[in-house]
Amino acid sequence: AGSRVRPDPRWRRRWGGEWPLWLTLCLGASLAVDRGNFKSCEQSGFCRRQRRIQPGNSPYRALLESLQLGPDVATIQLVNEVTQVPLLLELWGLTGNVTRLRIQELSPLRPRYRVPDVLLGDPPAERLEVTGRDEGTLELSLGPGGHRLLVTERPFRLDLLRQRELLCSVNARGLLVFEHQRRRRDSLADKVSSVWDKIKSLFRRAVPPFLTGFVPPQPAEPPAEPEEEPGAWEETFKTHTDSKPYGPTSVGLDFSLPGFEHVYGIPEHAESLRLRPTEGGDPYRLYNLDVFQYEVFTPMALYGSVPLLLAHRPRLSLGIFWLNAAETWVDIGSNTAGKTLFGKLLDYMQGGGETPQTEVRWMSESGVIDVFLLLGPRPADVTAQYGRLTGTQALPPLFSLGYHQSRWNYQDEADVEAVERGFEEHELPLDVLWLDIEHADGKRYFTWDPAKFPNPRGMLERLAARKRRMVSIVDPHIKVDGGYRVHTELRARGLYVKTKDGNDYEGWCWPGSSAYPDFTNPEMREWWANMFAFDQYEGSTEALYTWNDMNEPSVFSGPEVTMHKDARHFGGWEHRELHNIYGLYVHKATAEGLIRRSGGRLRPFVLSRAFFAGSQRYGAVWTGDNTADWEHLRISIPMCLSFGLAGLAFCGADVGGFFQNPGPELQVRWYQAGAFQPFFRAHAHLDTARREPWLLSPEHLALVRAALRRRYALLPTWYTAFYHCHRQGIPVMRPLWMEFPDDPHTFAMDDQYLLDRVLLVHPVTEPGARGVNVYLPGEGEVWYNDETHEQHRAPQTLYVPVTLSTIPVFQRGGTVIPRQDRPRRSTEAMKGDPFTLYVALSPQGTAQGDLYVDDGISFDYATKNAFLHRHFHFANGTLTSSSADPRGSMSSPAWLERVVILGVGRPESALLTTHDGSQSSLHFQHDPERSVLTLRRPGVPIGADWSISLR
Repeated sequence: AGSRVRPDPRWRRRWGGEWPLWLTLCLGASLAVDRGNFKSCEQSGFCRRQRRIQPGNSPYRALLESLQLGPDVATIQLVNEVTQVPLLLELWGLTGNVTRLRIQELSPLRPRYRVPDVLLGDPPAERLEVTGRDEGTLELSLGPGGHRLLVTERPFRLDLLRQRELLCSVNARGLLVFEHQRRRRDSLADKVSSVWDKIKSLFRRAVPPFLTGFVPPQPAEPPAEPEEEPGAWEETFKTHTDSKPYGPTSVGLDFSLPGFEHVYGIPEHAESLRLRPTEGGDPYRLYNLDVFQYEVFTPMALYGSVPLLLAHRPRLSLGIFWLNAAETWVDIGSNTAGKTLFGKLLDYMQGGGETPQTEVRWMSESGVIDVFLLLGPRPADVTAQYGRLTGTQALPPLFSLGYHQSRWNYQDEADVEAVERGFEEHELPLDVLWLDIEHADGKRYFTWDPAKFPNPRGMLERLAARKRRMVSIVDPHIKVDGGYRVHTELRARGLYVKTKDGNDYEGWCWPGSSAYPDFTNPEMREWWANMFAFDQYEGSTEALYTWNDMNEPSVFSGPEVTMHKDARHFGGWEHRELHNIYGLYVHKATAEGLIRRSGGRLRPFVLSRAFFAGSQRYGAVWTGDNTADWEHLRISIPMCLSFGLAGLAFCGADVGGFFQNPGPELQVRWYQAGAFQPFFRAHAHLDTARREPWLLSPEHLALVRAALRRRYALLPTWYTAFYHCHRQGIPVMRPLWMEFPDDPHTFAMDDQYLLDRVLLVHPVTEPGARGVNVYLPGEGEVWYNDETHEQHRAPQTLYVPVTLSTIPVFQRGGTVIPRQDRPRRSTEAMKGDPFTLYVALSPQGTAQGDLYVDDGISFDYATKNAFLHRHFHFANGTLTSSSADPRGSMSSPAWLERVVILGVGRPESALLTTHDGSQSSLHFQHDPERSVLTLRRPGVPIGADWSISLR
């Protein structure tokens, strides 16, 4: 439903006709985010403390003599030479060019939170060896990849090398921070000590002078602690006070990346693809928040957090995965390697001279330091390494790649039927209709409003009969109502989050007074998943899927519109320690529920607003409550590119903008852009005008129809790209530098991108545009205009004239793209439709590509090998089709309708040879001006082996 603009009128009556101040601030329809509702670094105590520490000599020393070398892990004790508090450093060399380091207290007063349920398991490790040792330095070999780790004793520092090349240095600027757990100074021990001081004073005044030298026995005193600044044990922001019973426990560490000037990732921020230096402003913040009408180009936190940063330079890509679920800030700076503390080492290793460098500093409020260094070396290696750690994007059901129509709210069953009928009457493809919070009975999730939706099962069955589906919203705040079964069961089972005093945590959200299920508790997730069973979620069918909104969690009455940090979760953990993973657990439990209701047979579709590392395993995400303006259209591209780099490939933005009303030009351009983003949904606020496509003028409606049909024609390419992503961890929508890693022109480019490796897309995002400049990368490559098939040599910046009907898209020479060009009402209606192959030849006259097909809905592709994966290859005038994976055993009625070959001369003949050796001539048409050859009706099954030879 998005952010808070229109409250339920019943709330007003609770306060005698007046809104309370906090509700007025939250619900006021302002034109932009109120920054005062959210903390800056200076207002966040641990960020303020850590940022005041300037680069210099670290107080930490590595006790090299404490080294213990196991078969797959090395441990070394560290000590803070000021406080004498010992830490434990653990080091792993993991299979596949990944290094892990973890720092934690050697003897904590209580366990510190280590993030569970994100990693797929314990990553396999290589055998470590000590390969060098001298005074103050230790060298470890990290496995067969040629990576070495230098451990410096004083001050403690790590230098990671590949052969003689320095890749990364840790704590080179001396910014390691580990606030150890301690007892508060006004604790019982301190009070006893204070009493003894008073006794001593009284004793000295009362005894005779000859006894004044006597000192009474004293209790043992704890080690001296550093001075505590205000806010260390209790912190106030606006009207909210956060108690900190365990005191300050933040952690921080710096990483120096020599040779790197471009870094990316750490979503979610409304920011350019290339992250900007943060000197002179706030660091980038990772803290899942419900931000009303967010601004662009700001480091402010938004709805989700993935603590993964990527760095790229020619011939090398790296990643830093900071596994911590607490509030986190990331500082990014630029420097010159020759001027840093390890500059002499770099000069020695790489021959001297000044090298550009990026400095990255991570700061988290709690937990431990647990870092994975993803060592590439290629961009696709980094994303694959991250995928092996946290999982790849779940293969989505095919229908979810179609078009989704949503708004807050479709009013009733008649409204739903009228909208669905409008798509039929105007010949617009549609796969999913969405219902927001007003569909439920008083915002009690898992229910239906009995007046507006009296027959939900019948509504869903009518949609399914037309080969369409529905998504309804199920939010993780539960109305406090003794007559609401969900609430009474959760309260009776003790499954709500607790306050610091042990009561059920309650706050305000859409239903009014709400309680919050503790999704960190496995029992809670199990209960939630079971609620999606058809006999529990009354009126639901297999055609109903789910949307988790407000799962940051959003608490209208809470600090920064979220949960109090001193709330308590399963296991006694404070909310501060796990805040950013809460939304992942909601997403996980919901996806499991949709799988379970079908007996494990069908794939789920769940859209989540909040996310963390690993959320890609459970479904789709989107960029949240955007605004109907050109800035938000433009920013959707780098936002989704950043999501993809962090594993969240199934990303989109609300087409048309959630807030305010787009003009016709903006609405058309947003449909055109959305058609080339992975998740394609139009959504709007309840205060906006209705904007179904047919409410536009006939001219604009035709342009929207063309964009929708273009999306559906390319669905075989989209689905194949998602299969690549699912198997290999490579983004579906990816920045140009991933495919052209040695071309610096691409490194900061975020107004155009690649779909898989085959299509280059440059949406038009400026009002009144008459042309766009498109950069075509690749030395010696050729690109083909996707509509006109005109050829363009690369590299070059091409000026492309545009009208309102133009979507600049180019097919890469050397690729084969499968399409289904017959217009249908939905993806399910396209099953069995014939395919067309678009073969775009390279300058060498070659091309290759693939097509992945399965039933689009079940897990049979994984459990029964029920899929087809075909490989297409063109060379020496012959196009061949062969199996890309012989495990695939599915048959398909689909057949090959056409082959369009771009960049070829006119042949004398075209001869088709089928799998059994029979041959036949094909009819063809050749366009000499564009060098386009069209072969008509080969008629072979899409899953068969065959070849077409041009002579």
